[in-house]
Amino acid sequence: MNKKDIPSWILSLDSEDLEFIRKFILNSGSLKDIAKAYEVSYPTVRLRLNRLIQKIELVEDSESEQLVGFIKKLAIEERITLEDARQIIEKYNNEKEGI
Repeated sequence: MNKKDIPSWILSLDSEDLEFIRKFILNSGSLKDIAKAYEVSYPTVRLRLNRLIQKIELVEDSESEQLVGFIKKLAIEERITLEDARQIIEKYNNEKEGI
């Protein structure tokens, strides 16, 4: 796998985050088991997972804004119509929100 094939959200994580994800997978997603592995409480592990989720969402949100900006630029340059840009952005936002 080439570096260009690795999703940017993975590249944005530090080694501790990646290790947490590895342990999460190896423990079948059991936060209780991960808490034992790290010798911390369940709420501490849950907080760590929540922060990791937020970190990933921030990267994805910034990427989506880049896409929307690119589509708007195409419309401003009249490479696509304003109506096409609006429809593309609307469809993208609906898919992102799971509608």
